[in-house]
Amino acid sequence: MDRRDFLKAAVAAASPLAVDHVLDSLRPILMAAETEPGGQATESAKTAGGEMVYRRLGRTGERVSVLGVGGFHIGMQGDEQESIRIVRSAVDHGINFMDNCWDYNNGESEIRMGKALRDGYRAKVFLMTKVDGRTKQSAARQIDESLKRLQTDHLDLLQFHEVIRLEDPDRIFAPGGAIEALLAARKAGKIRFIGFTGHKDPFVHLRMLEAADRHDFRFDAVQMPINVMDAHFRSFSHLVLPVLVKKHIGVLGMKSMGSGVILQSKVVTPVECLHFAMSLPTSTVITGIDSMEVLRQDLRAVRDFKPLDSEQMAALLRRTADAAREGRYEPFKTTHYFDGTAKHPEWLG
Repeated sequence: MDRRDFLKAAVAAASPLAVDHVLDSLRPILMAAETEPGGQATESAKTAGGEMVYRRLGRTGERVSVLGVGGFHIGMQGDEQESIRIVRSAVDHGINFMDNCWDYNNGESEIRMGKALRDGYRAKVFLMTKVDGRTKQSAARQIDESLKRLQTDHLDLLQFHEVIRLEDPDRIFAPGGAIEALLAARKAGKIRFIGFTGHKDPFVHLRMLEAADRHDFRFDAVQMPINVMDAHFRSFSHLVLPVLVKKHIGVLGMKSMGSGVILQSKVVTPVECLHFAMSLPTSTVITGIDSMEVLRQDLRAVRDFKPLDSEQMAALLRRTADAAREGRYEPFKTTHYFDGTAKHPEWLG
């Protein structure tokens, strides 16, 4: 994306996007994902618990389930055994992508997932966690703590968490920055792939990708909000997704329901939210699963999934256009409520 295209995209994203304009922007992304080397490739496979859909994770060569287990909700239940039951049941039904973070529930999410992945379950999953550290020292310490909690000798994917400030890319790639810790950990065999996440503004993601280019580094995966509201307001799918598809970087969708806030709009159902996110070139859609009932609902969504055609996508976008304006149902973009590192700047180092 050159400067002229970047500015055009900025103007378009600054105001609510017309549905036709959104669809026009998504069509080439979908076509590229299906036809370019390293693009999205979908296949179904029978599992012990039913049938699961798997997709390629960028150029990593890994196949990940179209649905991923969100780590934050795993640490929220009052009953640890219920958390373990959810994780193991998800794996038994073919979900192999596990999300987590060093700071989720003060480490409880990683501790519980570590216990759930005992007894052979670790070998069945693609395990990801995130660190907040922006310095080499703080990131290295958090990596080792995460490995201990998760009871594993390596992580399949480690990501920089909450890249939400314009200065985050500068700190991460500066001399003595966190990228040095992740590169050292990769060399030592502690991690296999490297990515980053963020939920605030697509321009911060673009700046992170530009910083990587300047340092001759390419991320393996990027995590960001992908949902029916995002398409109309400060849109990651409109601005960042085309860049990831072009670079063959794995796309990790999150906040398909915005931690339930999007559902409060009363204009979409949980299954519609998941199907929309799955219909874009996402490698996996990470979602919060805090009960067996929610897990069963999400598995049904995968079982019944067929990519939305242009008419179905247009209908969803028209239905959500008014509610999506000004980010009312995406508070992770418009408030600090979801910003853990804003509340705890000491985590950054």
